[in-house]
Amino acid sequence: MSDAKKETIRQDALNYHEFPKPGKLEVRATKPLANGRDLARAYSPGVAEASLEIKNDPSTARKYTSRGNLVAVVSNGTAVLGLGNIGALASKPVMEGKAVLFKKFANIDCFDIELDEKDPEKLAEIICALEPTFGAINLEDIKAPDCFIVEKICRERMNIPVFHDDQHGTAIVVGAAATNALRVAGKKFEDIKVVSTGGGAAGIACLNMLLKLGLKRENVWLCDIDGLVYEGRTTEMTPQKAEFAQKSDLRTLDDVIEGADLFLGLSGPNVLKPEMVAKMSKQPIIFALANPNPEILPEEARKIAPDAIIATGRSDYPNQVNNVLCFPFIFRGALDAGATEINDAMQIACIEGIAELARATTSAEAAAAYQGEQMTFGPDYLIPKPFDPRLIGVVASAVVKAAAKSGVAERPIEDLDAYKRELDGSVFKSALLMRPVFEASATTERRIAFAEGEDERVLRAASAMLEEMTDKPILIGRPDVIEARCERAGLAIRPDRDFEIVNPESDSRYREYWQTYHKLMARRGVTPDIAKAVMRTNTTAIGSIMVQRGEADSLICGTFGQYLWHLKYVTEILGTGVGGLHPVGALSMMILEDGPLFIADTHVHLEPTAENIAESVVGAARHVQRFGLEPRIAICSYSQFGNLDGDTGRRARAALDILDSQPRDFIYEGEMHIDAALDPDVRARIFPDCRLEGVANVLIFTNADAASGVRNILKMKANGLEVGPILMGMGNKAHIVTPSITARGLLNMSAIAGTPVEHYG
Repeated sequence: MSDAKKETIRQDALNYHEFPKPGKLEVRATKPLANGRDLARAYSPGVAEASLEIKNDPSTARKYTSRGNLVAVVSNGTAVLGLGNIGALASKPVMEGKAVLFKKFANIDCFDIELDEKDPEKLAEIICALEPTFGAINLEDIKAPDCFIVEKICRERMNIPVFHDDQHGTAIVVGAAATNALRVAGKKFEDIKVVSTGGGAAGIACLNMLLKLGLKRENVWLCDIDGLVYEGRTTEMTPQKAEFAQKSDLRTLDDVIEGADLFLGLSGPNVLKPEMVAKMSKQPIIFALANPNPEILPEEARKIAPDAIIATGRSDYPNQVNNVLCFPFIFRGALDAGATEINDAMQIACIEGIAELARATTSAEAAAAYQGEQMTFGPDYLIPKPFDPRLIGVVASAVVKAAAKSGVAERPIEDLDAYKRELDGSVFKSALLMRPVFEASATTERRIAFAEGEDERVLRAASAMLEEMTDKPILIGRPDVIEARCERAGLAIRPDRDFEIVNPESDSRYREYWQTYHKLMARRGVTPDIAKAVMRTNTTAIGSIMVQRGEADSLICGTFGQYLWHLKYVTEILGTGVGGLHPVGALSMMILEDGPLFIADTHVHLEPTAENIAESVVGAARHVQRFGLEPRIAICSYSQFGNLDGDTGRRARAALDILDSQPRDFIYEGEMHIDAALDPDVRARIFPDCRLEGVANVLIFTNADAASGVRNILKMKANGLEVGPILMGMGNKAHIVTPSITARGLLNMSAIAGTPVEHYG
């Protein structure tokens, strides 16, 4: 890397920490503080009530304060990353970063605490005094052997979890990676020879963890900068190293590497030489974890042993051993279970959860975050990626179960399935709101045709459907392409075995399909030759014909192309000839931080008539009720309660008249501005007799530009997650998504499409 590029990277990192405001953390209030009443409750005199409750029952601190979800990351800066003893103050950016990871991956609040104290016993004394503030302690970047002393004292004296991530976090991820590496190599812990370099905290903890997994102590050969740790050695020895001392005349790494099955490196760059790799066993496992430069580069090791299974600590190689796979989730489980410690059982449960997840089908979200990387279980994919959203549900629930079983959980969680669903819901923003739809979908088995069956997002959605739902996917596409893309994506599903496939290039029903299409369209200028061409090339039309013929119950299309193009074929084939169905509008549910907000019509009618607006209101109300919500609908316009006589206002008022002409089982009002719809106080000042109460959760617009614009602003600037668009009015026979949809979004749409038709208008 050139000096100029290094300087650019350095400056980018500094800018990241400085702008737009210094540091990576801030403190935000979780309660309103807008008036005297709020102040009286937040502080004096109201705060005394909470203090007295805690005095009478200390366990209520979790109920009345943030302690139950608050972790301290504590360091004295004596062993920071690969930087060494840089001091407490210089360690602060690293500790802030650790706190950010806690929040990002497990929604755990975290304070970083840097202590300028080198004496391990005094350091432990200070940390123990922090127990009233925190629900758990994460020790970080404290040099060995001091870290062993600090951890021992804190664990003995504190009644909350104390976890030294450099030791145990590393050991857990190494344990998971080693578990799967041995599975790939066809070996067992009890049979292998391990050679390790590095007698520091992480190295010793990793070896101890491997012993708990079945490794035999006599098969461990520990080396450090002075060579083999052997019985009788006095140089640079610690009690922790002495436990692995070998009775041997061998003295160097080169001497002991012969026949090693696993090399575990937690030392420094270029420690493992290529000639040493040549002495290792067949299909050697090499964990070269020194950062930033490993004990041997993977490409150098593979020159000697092409079949080597390799992990590093770097993100630019496969199998990065990264503690973020562990610490947020083990703390999440420990805090939720009210664990008094993080014991061996919880750590092993964490290992098993991580290892098992790597062997499962890769999540669509992880695949999107690591585009272009092969993520199929094997030599280059031993452990999951940090951005796999399933980690929190799998690992934390395993930890909670182990905490209860081992007797350290003060608040054992009985319904683990519900707990896991709650954790998944914290990551998958749509999970909670979509639950009623998934439950309704499970009451019957419907056949869902996907027009763009070759798209990887569709393949992942189909795989998830088979795991989570009763509905059956039908994919339209070329079998060889679909099979190759399933293989590339690491999906276990295959055409014909797991799902039906319709091949546009060669399908036995081709003649029936084009003849059906021609019969429907013969008086609309479609000749037999055109019908034949459409049924060879237009997968949306093919899927619509399948639904029209009863060979599929619903169609999902639109992962590429323009919405109205897809709508043309859906409407022509599934339109007025089938029970008078016609598209009413497109409804999108935007999931925001404070709850869902439904937007319509975003796609179908560019300038809807009064009748179109009224139909959208009725259709939206039905769909909102499907989500278990009470619709509160506002018809939005540039005009507000008749104050302007423009076109949009006239159409909105006419729609209101249509709606008022019949009894309705939902609340609606209009026409109004968006701020009036979302702020009851604003609305009360303008129109005190308004029949809409509270905050509107459905906004119906008088043109598609406004609806689509609001939808996209909420997505891009408010981090809104879209479920939809839902095509209203077509009897749940077709839904047209947009090209930005994710695999999770397609799964949500398949649940909507899989709901029995009587649930939809």
